[in-house]
Amino acid sequence: MASRLAPLALTLALAACVAGEPQQNACGADGMQDLVGKDQAVLAAMSLPQGTRIITPGMAVTEDYSASRLNIDIDARNRISGIWCG
Repeated sequence: MASRLAPLALTLALAACVAGEPQQNACGADGMQDLVGKDQAVLAAMSLPQGTRIITPGMAVTEDYSASRLNIDIDARNRISGIWCG
C-alpha cells in the first residue's frame, strides 16, 4: 500500500512547489523582447509601468527582487541589451 501512495505524495509535493514559484513574466518583459538591440530612444515614446528601472552602465541598483518590476538594461552604445523582471 505504501508503495502505491509514494507516487501520489511525490506528485502533490511537486505541485505545491510549482504553485509557490513567482511568475516569471509578471512585469510583461516577455512581450518586449523585440526591443532588444534597439536604441534606447525608442523608450521615450513608450508608456512604461511605474517603477520601471532603466539601467545604464555603471548605474547602482538595489538587489531587492520584485517580480512585477520591469528592468531594461542599456549598454555602452545606448542600445537596449536586456529586458527582465526582478
